[in-house]
Amino acid sequence: MNEMNLKRLEYDKIKNQLITFTISSGGRSLAEQHQPSPDEAVVREWLEETSEAAALLAAGSSVPLSAMEGIEPFLAALGRGRIYNEKELGQLTGWLSTVGQMKRYMDAKRQIAPTISRYCDSLNECPALREHLERCIRNGALTDQASAALADARRHIVLLESKIERKVSQTLGKYKHALQEHLVSQRHGHYVLPVRRDFRKQVPGTVWDESASGQTLFIEPADVAELHTEWQMWKAEEERERMMVLSELSEMVESQGSKLKANLEVMASLDFIFARAKLSRNWDGIRVRLSAHPVIKLVDAKHPLLGKECKPLNVSIGRQWRQLIITGPNSGGKTVTLKTIGLLTLMVQSGLLIPAGEGTVFGIFEHVMADVGDGQSIEHSLSTFSAHMANLKEMLEVAGGRSLLLLDELAAGTDPGEGIALSIALLEEFLRRGSLVAATTHFNEIKRFAAQTPGCTNARMVFDPETLRSLYRLEIGEAGDSFAFAIARRFGLPEHVVVRAEERAAAGRADGSGERPEAGSVVEFIPLPDDDEEEIAKGSMDASQGEVRPQQAAGSGSLRQEPGADRRQPAANRPLQVGDSIWILPLKCTGTIQQLIDAKEEAVVQVMGKKLTIHHRFLSLDLPVEESH
Repeated sequence: MNEMNLKRLEYDKIKNQLITFTISSGGRSLAEQHQPSPDEAVVREWLEETSEAAALLAAGSSVPLSAMEGIEPFLAALGRGRIYNEKELGQLTGWLSTVGQMKRYMDAKRQIAPTISRYCDSLNECPALREHLERCIRNGALTDQASAALADARRHIVLLESKIERKVSQTLGKYKHALQEHLVSQRHGHYVLPVRRDFRKQVPGTVWDESASGQTLFIEPADVAELHTEWQMWKAEEERERMMVLSELSEMVESQGSKLKANLEVMASLDFIFARAKLSRNWDGIRVRLSAHPVIKLVDAKHPLLGKECKPLNVSIGRQWRQLIITGPNSGGKTVTLKTIGLLTLMVQSGLLIPAGEGTVFGIFEHVMADVGDGQSIEHSLSTFSAHMANLKEMLEVAGGRSLLLLDELAAGTDPGEGIALSIALLEEFLRRGSLVAATTHFNEIKRFAAQTPGCTNARMVFDPETLRSLYRLEIGEAGDSFAFAIARRFGLPEHVVVRAEERAAAGRADGSGERPEAGSVVEFIPLPDDDEEEIAKGSMDASQGEVRPQQAAGSGSLRQEPGADRRQPAANRPLQVGDSIWILPLKCTGTIQQLIDAKEEAVVQVMGKKLTIHHRFLSLDLPVEESH
């Protein structure tokens, strides 16, 4: 199931929706990597998980999932000897609390969700670590309970700050005559007074700053500086104790690294499981029954990307028949039917609940491959037919009894006769290999093949011939019409054109061919030659560059083309000569040679009252039968 096949069936859009329902980066990563599985046991387990999670959500439960912000980079750094800061350790504390909540929640839901509950058996909230972290860290900072030495340093700091404030208040009165303003401020962590420059010597202390004008100096008084020095000593002691506590806490975290990483994997898995459940509930999905055989039975199934207004699809393939040939008019829902079958198969094998009714059954397929769309590519030089062939080659390389192959517009993009023959040969090969095939077509030969071949059947998209609208309902057992004429009338094509088309179709059916025109029905066609003689000589007849009107003068040549005018008399076995009446291949008319130019292998020819220079290879002595008489 390569990416191109998944994209053709729009599985990437389902995955993008799934990603939006995850809340953690770990869950998102699992969703991004998720692919359909060909392993039946894995699919059954995934479906069980999704069903249990959906049941919990339907019951209105508030699941304690975690966004795990900052946890993944934190745990990724384990084992590197880092000392974690208060914020990081605080986030870890909150996450461990959520882990504990999830474990208790799933223990309480074990009877409803036994499969998911088993995930939580391996969750470990590391109670000793969590309790120690909660005691030591609160609101992103270390508490005094973290260390007796830390608490003592903080007590001294508080006392000294109180002394400094009192001392500064005293100095305000003592030096008020020298102050620019009666206030205390801080510069570089020091309490300072705004002293006028000319009174500098009257206020002993350290200058820490000055005003923009230079007239005011911000001085820390000497008697305050002594207290500040002592305060700095205790601040350094506090920082030393802080780092010791953080180092001890980091070591404790490192010792629980394996348990923490296991918790991360479990919480990410639970986020991913509940994201699958949320997405499935988005379209009221159900858990389908899995079959040991490669079969598909859809009951009232809907394409998940088309909304709730999408018409339900009922189809079965794999038991009574292995090939389903779907017919009907354009815009009738044939391609949507193929995409619905393929996409729902991929979703089931991805563990998702799908929008369908009870009784829906799916087997497990090793390959789900689609040839949908014309596949044209300028970059890779692929035409529509070449793209179809590339897709079919890929299918033939792997097709087997557990392959689901979806083929849109069989025999399209090439000669109908050859395309039909090739398509039937491919259907025979896929039938021989036992692959399940759903295909669309407009060709009666392929419809007859499906009707006459055991293991194949026709189906049609129901179309209302009165309203000329598709009912988007699939009926199995009958081939459908394309309703091309009715749709042509609906879109306003001239009635005489549609009537003529119906007559030709009826004539084709009468003689066993829908392609040969009736005798005498060839429409007279008069091509318009190019005015540019040089372009004509090169064989480039671009009529858009000028118009030459036919003339009926003697010897000027005739542009009349009658039925059978492409038949030639036997050629005269000699080279061209001046005066020869010749047939001009590009113009499909006669002319007369006026001059031979051997060096250039060209001839000047009189045609339609004009002289043109034309290469020999475009001239022939072979005349149509009618022209020779």
